[in-house]
Amino acid sequence: MRHEELRKKALNKKSVKKEFDRLEPEYALVSRMLAARKKAGMTQADVAKRMGTKTPSIARLERSLITGNHSPSVYTLRKYAEAVNCRLDIKLASGKR
Repeated sequence: MRHEELRKKALNKKSVKKEFDRLEPEYALVSRMLAARKKAGMTQADVAKRMGTKTPSIARLERSLITGNHSPSVYTLRKYAEAVNCRLDIKLASGKR
């Protein structure tokens, strides 16, 4: 079974869809972070050097958003954004997702 078929089948289950929707902001953020790092032509090691930390810390940061095991601070996200030549914009939107 291909990934897209498996995804569609899984999302037909209410419990899976509910959790997927709950985690959507984290998935969107990490996707944007990875895209920004790639656009900047940087590795995790490059980002770590600019942030004054070690490569495993960047790997944990990127992974934490997917797993939900850790919520990075705004300060950390801002440092990451600046390291990949971006700025961090945070906004609240009214209404439900």
